[in-house]
Amino acid sequence: MIGGMKTIAVIFGGRSTEHDVSIVTALASIIKPLELTKQYRVEPIYISKDGDWYWDQKLKNIDLYQSGEIEEFMRKAPKVHLLFDNGLTLVKSSQFAGRKQYKKIDVVFPAMHGTHGEDGELMGVLEMANVPYVGCGLAASAVAMDKVLSKQVTESAGIASTPWTWFYSSDLPRRHSEIMKEVEKLAYPIFVKPAHLGSSIGITRVESRDMLMNALEVAAHYDDKVIVEQGVANLIEVTLPIMGNEDPLPALLEQPMLHAEDFFDFETKYMQGGKKGGKKGGAEQGAQGYSKIPADIPKDLYDKAVKLGIDSYKAVGCSGIARIDMLIDGKSQQVMFNEINPLPGSLYSHNWKQAGVSGVDLVSRLVAYAEQRWQSRQKIATNFATNYLKQF
Repeated sequence: MIGGMKTIAVIFGGRSTEHDVSIVTALASIIKPLELTKQYRVEPIYISKDGDWYWDQKLKNIDLYQSGEIEEFMRKAPKVHLLFDNGLTLVKSSQFAGRKQYKKIDVVFPAMHGTHGEDGELMGVLEMANVPYVGCGLAASAVAMDKVLSKQVTESAGIASTPWTWFYSSDLPRRHSEIMKEVEKLAYPIFVKPAHLGSSIGITRVESRDMLMNALEVAAHYDDKVIVEQGVANLIEVTLPIMGNEDPLPALLEQPMLHAEDFFDFETKYMQGGKKGGKKGGAEQGAQGYSKIPADIPKDLYDKAVKLGIDSYKAVGCSGIARIDMLIDGKSQQVMFNEINPLPGSLYSHNWKQAGVSGVDLVSRLVAYAEQRWQSRQKIATNFATNYLKQF
């Protein structure tokens, strides 16, 4: 630690369909505010689409990716090695013969969306290195990124969902009539989704039986598990960013402005920058187009949704930060759990800002939560003296 400044490694990119979104989250919503605090030295780690790791100050510059110069950079740059030495140390060979550069990391800030990052894989590596890291732990990340597991866990905690079912993709060819029968216990319209993907890839809204088999096959093509959910009548969608460890703090309940027929597919959401139609009064441009912050619903319903969001966060064992998506039947006033995003795009900083937490304040708090959780985990004894080996 140089002159009291902590070294924070921000890890982004990765072998996921959300590679590009991850770069934007890392550079704009994490690295920039971290540097503005003047308390941290930021080391950017970029994981290529092939899964190679690079570490260089140049990787902080968005122009590198926009111009495509990143390809040239990766051809010449040495790859980074991770040293698990009582914490995490980055190592790379320098241009000079045999010289190596070492950098001890105080805290890791993962900015990876989607598979091979947000799903717990990266957290497992960081747990083994025994370094504090921002956000949900391994188990919570894995549960959150599996729509089937997150529904099973929240339901076992008594948290309502819309009626749903699921199957393993490998069973579809063998048991397709049974699976169809099971799925058709749900009322149309139904939504068929791959269980793990973060974006809207492979998701179909199915109105009738003739569309069903095709939708199941598409989702099964993208994932080893498929979840099928019954549509919600009088639908109001809301999402709630939450941060914290034992005492979660909610931001504002946000209402994305779209109807079922505007159902976001991947193209609309990311390729066009999420722009849907003109700006409406009181709307805020968020990570997924325009939304109302706070959601425009009666106060008792608003409070019910915030409570369900916090209950879901706790049930899954989230820490640091996450975002809970919920579905509300506006007529029956029932609030239902939909899914959890363990690393909200752009940290949902547009929402936190309206809740009174600036971008700089947000990243500083997240780093503090990471250290606090790491400290408390160090206190849990993981090994005990044994004479087991002496028996042999």
